[in-house]
Amino acid sequence: MTFDPNEHRQSSLEGWEAAAPGWVRRGEMMRDFAAPVSHWMLDALEPQPGQRLLELAAGIGETGMLAAEMVAPMGSVVISDQAEAMLDGARARAQELGLSNLEFKVLNAEWIDLPLASLDGVLCRWGYMLMADPAAALAETRRVLRPGGRVALAVWNSLKLNPWALLPAQELIARGLAPAPDPAVAPRPGPFALGDIAQVETLLQDAGFAEVRVEAVELTRRHLNFAELWESTLDLSASFHDAVLSRPAAEIDEIERALAERFAPYTAADGTLEIPGSTLVACASA
Repeated sequence: MTFDPNEHRQSSLEGWEAAAPGWVRRGEMMRDFAAPVSHWMLDALEPQPGQRLLELAAGIGETGMLAAEMVAPMGSVVISDQAEAMLDGARARAQELGLSNLEFKVLNAEWIDLPLASLDGVLCRWGYMLMADPAAALAETRRVLRPGGRVALAVWNSLKLNPWALLPAQELIARGLAPAPDPAVAPRPGPFALGDIAQVETLLQDAGFAEVRVEAVELTRRHLNFAELWESTLDLSASFHDAVLSRPAAEIDEIERALAERFAPYTAADGTLEIPGSTLVACASA
């Protein structure tokens, strides 16, 4: 099938609007899971008091809110996402934290509605690989950065290094509820579309960035029990949610039991789970 970028953009927007309540529910879990990534990105960006920063594809804005504390009191952070429902979650979180130096803006990262050279830094955690045209998004990122400004980003490493996503995908494929990957077909936008260090380096260099650095960060996803993992996966993965919940109740129960068996190697005697993951992180200068 021919890839239609506009169709992807529309379906992506609709999907994230629908997914926002689940991401809000799992906010604390994701903050804990993603903390090493957010801190790597902030260390690389080195936010300074008084700077103006942008977080792209921010979701509920965890990384941008950490940055807001670093640029205060005179600096500010624009928390942006294409989905208004995600920004609603971000606004609520900012209110909980008492942060006042934030702006919230609906933006599509492929055409950033901000002036040329107006920002000191851009953050984007797990966003570029989901975009129809990540090269265009990175070119736009560079356009809005001042000379010497920096970008810090994360994209997921290859699927095989992330069993928290691999095992549910394998179960859906085995049941005919998701297509098996076809090596003859170019990869489409998705969580693991940019899971290659050389590919990320090339994208940044082609967008005009210098001093490019890309490396891997290992993560651990922890759950109190399999039931928590199951509910979290339904909340956070729209494709898994839609595929599973479209089936009869008896089959849903079968899928749940089969997936619990797949995760048995990561399950301790007390029922807790520790599942490894790997992400690529990068920084570069405009």
